[in-house]
Amino acid sequence: MKIRPYKLSQLEYEDFSIAGYSVAGEETVIVAPEFDCVFDIGKCPREALTVNHVLLTHGHADHVAGIPYYFAQRDFQGMSGGMALVPANLVKPLEALMSAWGRVEGHVPPCKFIGMRDGDEYEIRRNLIVRAFNSRHIPGSLGYSIVEKRHKLKAEFIGLTGPQLVELKGKGVEITNQTEVAHVAYLGDTGKADYAKLPHVAQAKVLLVECTFFDDDHTSRAKDGRHIHVRDLYGMLDGMENEHIVIVHVTRRTNMSAARKLLRDSLPKEIAKKVTFMMSRKYIEGD
Repeated sequence: MKIRPYKLSQLEYEDFSIAGYSVAGEETVIVAPEFDCVFDIGKCPREALTVNHVLLTHGHADHVAGIPYYFAQRDFQGMSGGMALVPANLVKPLEALMSAWGRVEGHVPPCKFIGMRDGDEYEIRRNLIVRAFNSRHIPGSLGYSIVEKRHKLKAEFIGLTGPQLVELKGKGVEITNQTEVAHVAYLGDTGKADYAKLPHVAQAKVLLVECTFFDDDHTSRAKDGRHIHVRDLYGMLDGMENEHIVIVHVTRRTNMSAARKLLRDSLPKEIAKKVTFMMSRKYIEGD
């Protein structure tokens, strides 16, 4: 029997990269190393261990099962500072889970869970934040955007010297305008919803969007499970301004060639050309 090694798909962009594995019902884990974040934790592959911020969208096992391993291994390897941003309703259950794991292993590893709600922000580092937003899946489920806050000198102060600007600041004058650059938005598992109304999602350079079902007779399953069917994608992506759209959470039984054709048939060309599949073989190193 031939056993294929476990490998993450790797997507490279101009100033950051994404590596992940996302198969519906099996595992979803998407690492954004330059931002020190991992969207969901799956079974916690080794590539996720060194990332300090786990962004959990909801409590289904294929997205969260590796969280005890994440904290236990980091403790074993002497790595401090790891934390998980999670839907607020999951903080106590996850703390109880870690306590139970401690009784199994004989030691409760250091762990930190930060409850998040719609609109909450957490600073990853100076001027780089994670912003949570409601998703349409199960109670409390969230999506996350990684947003950089930039400060640009106001037009009326362009040309002033450094000392002049310092003097103005000393007088309490606001000399800059704050702008936001959304790098990545991850919807997590979700049913059809209007995310275009959220600028930090609609304008993110890379949008990670699930599309679990492709068969015509699975539309009701998608609706009942609050997942996306390929026929929902056009409505979901209408109004989005993303440069890149990455499809995640496809089922293992989906024929990828047929899925690509359905995608081309379902979307306008200007949208379809932006779309790729995370689990495409061409993005798996050495495959």
